Amino acid sequence: MALQLAENVAGQTSPNPPVGAVLVKDGRIIGMGAHLEAGERHAERVALDIAGARATGADLYVTLEPCSHIGKTSPCANAVIQAGIKHVYIATTDPNPLVAGKGIAKLLEAGVEVTEGLYNERAKKLYEPFFHFIKHKTPHVTMKTAMTIDGKIATSTGDSKWVTSEQARLDVHQLRHTQDAILVGVQTLLHDNPLLTTRLPLGGKHPIRVILDTSLRTPEFSQVIQNAEAPTWIFCGKYAELSQEKLLRKPHVQIIRMQKPQLIVEDILLELGKRGVMTLLVEGGAAINASFVKARAVQKVICYVAPKLLGGTGSLTPIGGLDPQLMNDAFPFAFESVEMIGPDIKIIAVPKESD
Repeated sequence: MALQLAENVAGQTSPNPPVGAVLVKDGRIIGMGAHLEAGERHAERVALDIAGARATGADLYVTLEPCSHIGKTSPCANAVIQAGIKHVYIATTDPNPLVAGKGIAKLLEAGVEVTEGLYNERAKKLYEPFFHFIKHKTPHVTMKTAMTIDGKIATSTGDSKWVTSEQARLDVHQLRHTQDAILVGVQTLLHDNPLLTTRLPLGGKHPIRVILDTSLRTPEFSQVIQNAEAPTWIFCGKYAELSQEKLLRKPHVQIIRMQKPQLIVEDILLELGKRGVMTLLVEGGAAINASFVKARAVQKVICYVAPKLLGGTGSLTPIGGLDPQLMNDAFPFAFESVEMIGPDIKIIAVPKESD
């Protein structure tokens, strides 16, 4: 139940991890909670507040090790001890150097029983983005593509509406809802003029719109400039025209001028990490996707395959770049899941661990 609570809020707590907590006493649930947003009460405190005095002698089930440091809120480990919790069950420890076993140590020193590792694999999957962000200080990158059976994303004229079904496109909006930022290149803006927001029937969280635009060719009247529903961050090269930058300035638009003439994927990711972006959805065209593949900067691929054959040597494919000479040059992945979304197939793959 604690994991379900955490999974339900995945994507809305960044740069904090999503956490769920459930308090049980005498076989009954007496409190539960989730961390809803950075700066708000942590899951343990929500559950403890619901339980009140009944928390004394209860067991706490929590998806991530309780924090032991003072951040925007006081340490949860202290609150658990003060409430008189008897036993804490933890799905996985927290790799954050500010926590990293210190929360568990504090609980044990106070005489609280601790059990680690319940549903550990499910918890590790939930916390993949957070663990990556803590370790590398860069966003966890998901590359999303949609293609025909023969691997085409658009015709030779660039027509791509629509490769996949309405059900698949709705699933993509659910994916956007869970991401901190969504990234495309300027070519996508010039060709498709996308809105890059989350459009779900009951609403949703809009990711930050990240545009890679070395020379600042983003049109002044493009939707990402005129629409203020979500922030727009435009990365440009060192020598991009200042006059064009002035045309694009709006309250929701930031121009981020890098220190090199060309945009480098690794530099972009480091800058996004500094700005607290924990998850990044790459929805680029062939060139942008190729730059991320070349940099080996992809932690997950989500591919929607439509039951269509397009053909054509000029039809567009998901990833461009230089042609590798050997199959051994391929970026190896392992399939994580395959499912039907309406008439389409959704494939999730992750980089294959080296043997």
